Amino acid sequence: MTEATSDRPTGGGVDPKLLEILVCPVSKGPLEYDSARQELISRSAKLAYPIRDGIPIMLPEEARRLD
Repeated sequence: MTEATSDRPTGGGVDPKLLEILVCPVSKGPLEYDSARQELISRSAKLAYPIRDGIPIMLPEEARRLD
């Protein structure tokens, strides 16, 4: 059985359903999606988590610090 592709985002984006449930692993706060930089932003932790091939990398050591 194959998985339906109609729910998958195009252009390397993130599934909106996934964004609704993801939180920052450090602060447990909400995340904002930055489509231009392909990152999930945690304002409370001042971190930006990269998105690679449509997969959020939610590891603090992989996150970029925000100034």
